Amino acid sequence: MGNKVLVSVRDQRMMILKEGLPVKSYPVSTSKFGLGDRPGSMYTPLGSMRIARKIGEGAPSGAVFKSRRRTGEILRPNSPGRDPIVSRIIWLKGMEHKNRNAYRRYIYIHGTPEERTIGRPASYGCIRMRSRDIIDLYRRVGVGAEVKVIRGSLYRMPPVVPGDGYAERQPDRVLGGFRAGPSI
Repeated sequence: MGNKVLVSVRDQRMMILKEGLPVKSYPVSTSKFGLGDRPGSMYTPLGSMRIARKIGEGAPSGAVFKSRRRTGEILRPNSPGRDPIVSRIIWLKGMEHKNRNAYRRYIYIHGTPEERTIGRPASYGCIRMRSRDIIDLYRRVGVGAEVKVIRGSLYRMPPVVPGDGYAERQPDRVLGGFRAGPSI
């Protein structure tokens, strides 16, 4: 069984699950325009999706992508004046009626140079991550992996801080018992 990804809009956090147990958590940024799947809406879609494509293998941190191709430019975090897609692209395909347009809307999990906005809604529909985090996520998940975006919280207890070991020590207190069963 491969890793699965759970994203909480309320918490602005993402968690990787392996065999139903939390193994890693990252701060993210979802849409500043709200939730939904209407074409042209700039909303972040909710529900179950799958990773359709992964783009950017081997690209350096901060590598700029335009139309899913590297431009040759590299940006440092919080570079002024622009907000392109950087580092890696994980392209999502909706698996439910409510998110069926995700692939055609180019909904990605991707790196952003606007790292100061991570942790609050600031995107144009995609799920943004810090460059180092999207590079780490990219190597942990494969094409076809399940990604679920939820409105509610990941936690019944205080949030997991990456590297603090809380998820590993207290998995039954994280995700409200979400660890049971193979499906997120």
